[in-house]
Amino acid sequence: MEYPVTVQSDGIKLKPEKMIVNQLYHCLFEDKVFLFYKDEEELLHCYEVENADAVREISANPSDIEAILKKYSQNE
Repeated sequence: MEYPVTVQSDGIKLKPEKMIVNQLYHCLFEDKVFLFYKDEEELLHCYEVENADAVREISANPSDIEAILKKYSQNE
């Protein structure tokens, strides 16, 4: 299945029709981590990770994003 979030030179491109409801998607753009998900009402949610340590960890280990986010959310 094609990943519904892609980064191009002109910005982030989303394909919400390809998203699974309540599944977290992410991308790295301009040294920032962005998170996306579609809820049960088909609304698209977007968040930027502001914690610099979390961004560095996610950039180094994107496959561990959920564990990293959980770790930093528990610290706040």
